[in-house]
Amino acid sequence: MPPMAKTKTKSKSKKSKGKAKAAAGSRRPDQSVQAFRDALEKSVTISRDRLQEVLDDAVKRGRMTRSDAEEIVGRLVSRGRDQADDLLAQLDRLLAQAREASGRARSEIDTRTKGVRKRAVKTLDEPLERADRVRRRARVPGFPITAYDELTASQIDRRLQDLTRAQLRKGKTYEQKHKARKGLMRTIDRNLQG
Repeated sequence: MPPMAKTKTKSKSKKSKGKAKAAAGSRRPDQSVQAFRDALEKSVTISRDRLQEVLDDAVKRGRMTRSDAEEIVGRLVSRGRDQADDLLAQLDRLLAQAREASGRARSEIDTRTKGVRKRAVKTLDEPLERADRVRRRARVPGFPITAYDELTASQIDRRLQDLTRAQLRKGKTYEQKHKARKGLMRTIDRNLQG
């Protein structure tokens, strides 16, 4: 077989293995849910009081002795508790899997959106800076620097030069409560003193 053909075969097998792993991972929660449903369908719920009542009736009729009835109730209650514990453990596992899956999804979404947001801000840096200047000159209320949280310290540093003392104080308060970057805090303080 030519070397090129081997490479293609290997990459296809890697891709199919990755798809198989992803499919197996998505089937695992479904299998757990199905196992939980099966366990619920097979279980019977009878209250201890009802059991006691039925066995007391059997004792009155002389079909069993009191000690046999108490032993049966004890065993059934014990088994019932064990089943309930097993069902609760299965439910806890299902909830943990659901939390883990949602956490992974949230993390992936955050990672992707953060990158897109940063690229958008970088692309729009100059137009945003100009828009901020125009907005401040027109005395439009609001935070003095648009997209502050997405900007780098150097991008914010450039914008600080155009701010009034009141706007600098607003920016300083916000920075202290959020990221508290020392370099920005020094620059703001210098601009407030100057």
